[in-house]
Amino acid sequence: MRREVPLIITILVGTVLIISVFIPPLESLGESFTLFFDIIAVFAFFLGGGNLVRVHVLKLAKKKRDWPFSIVTLVGFGVMLAAGLFKIGNPGDIAASVTAEGSLFNMIYRNVFVPLGSTMYALLAFFVASASYRAFRAKNREATILLVAAFIILLGSTPFGAWLTIWMPESMSILEIPNLAVWIMSSPNMAGQRAIMIGIGLGVVSMSLRLILGIERSYLGEDGA
Repeated sequence: MRREVPLIITILVGTVLIISVFIPPLESLGESFTLFFDIIAVFAFFLGGGNLVRVHVLKLAKKKRDWPFSIVTLVGFGVMLAAGLFKIGNPGDIAASVTAEGSLFNMIYRNVFVPLGSTMYALLAFFVASASYRAFRAKNREATILLVAAFIILLGSTPFGAWLTIWMPESMSILEIPNLAVWIMSSPNMAGQRAIMIGIGLGVVSMSLRLILGIERSYLGEDGA
């Protein structure tokens, strides 16, 4: 029964949600199931937080590699959790928003988390630059097309790109670098994005059918047998 019950729940919920989309009288049933999902997600937050603490406490106890970073993680987690739960420094009553101006939660978020995020993105810029250098080498026809398109888009985003083709007549305005960059993004790029989205949609449909029909059982753990 340990395997059968999750399978029955998955088949039942998946079938009801699909039917509720196509049969209007059952729309409210689908909304009720969505509410249940939100309730389950709340417990998932508790499980995630507990697992975070457990992993880092074990890492500290066994003095594994980079264990001092676990101290930082646990202290940050505890401080932010306390600031959010008890609304430390919040102006007004307990009903005030946790992100209200002047609250400890908001102060830590703005003065610690946001600068750290900016620093991380700044460091990633160097990795992006090195990856772009390797990807945009004209080794074959496809790489050459990618290189030319990327160069046009980069130029089209700068005043220098507009200045290079400002001399073109109105009848050839499509060949101006800024206009050409817009065309590349709105036509070939959009076509590629739509093809990717269609592929993702087909993959979602096929995986959903496998789950509903009980063919895919990897979520049950081990081999799902």
